Amino acid sequence: MSPDTKLTDRTGIPTGVLWTLPNALSLLRIVLVPFLVVFLLTRDAWTGLAVFWAASLTDWLDGYVARSRDQVTTIGKLLDPTADKLLMSAAFISLVELGLAPAWMVVVIIGRELAVTGLRAVAADCHMIIPAGVVGKYKLFSQVVAVSILILQLRFEWLAPYAAVALGVVVVLAAVSAVQYFWVFWDRLGSSD
Repeated sequence: MSPDTKLTDRTGIPTGVLWTLPNALSLLRIVLVPFLVVFLLTRDAWTGLAVFWAASLTDWLDGYVARSRDQVTTIGKLLDPTADKLLMSAAFISLVELGLAPAWMVVVIIGRELAVTGLRAVAADCHMIIPAGVVGKYKLFSQVVAVSILILQLRFEWLAPYAAVALGVVVVLAAVSAVQYFWVFWDRLGSSD
């Protein structure tokens, strides 16, 4: 069979569209979420941190592989951000439950994610694509750092001030990147009239 042959599953969707390595990595990230929650809520800091880092690595890896192998798919464009939001939301909510993160800060972070997701849906309906901005990428990196420090705080209480600063950085970057998304959307909406 030649590489150009398009196999389809019973739904008629080409199998290569669904079962690419990047899509499998995004699915793995989703599968790791319940394990992360269990390890965090049982205060197993080292295993929780290892699961979180493994899941975070799949986020970087799926994007890299998708671009380098030209395997960017429609389902991947849905799975990747969904997996990111599930991972970060589960981590932050678990950390609130453990008393390590203030609920109001986590509400701002998750609220931003929901608002930007809604904005992207509206933009798509208007035939606009709003790519992730530089601030949004820094926000994701800062989330990984903050969650890591907060998890380590389970073992090392002296990290509390550093965790608070890291979480503050996440909140600021979340707010700034949300404003950036909305600004780009309104600017494009105004220029399309």
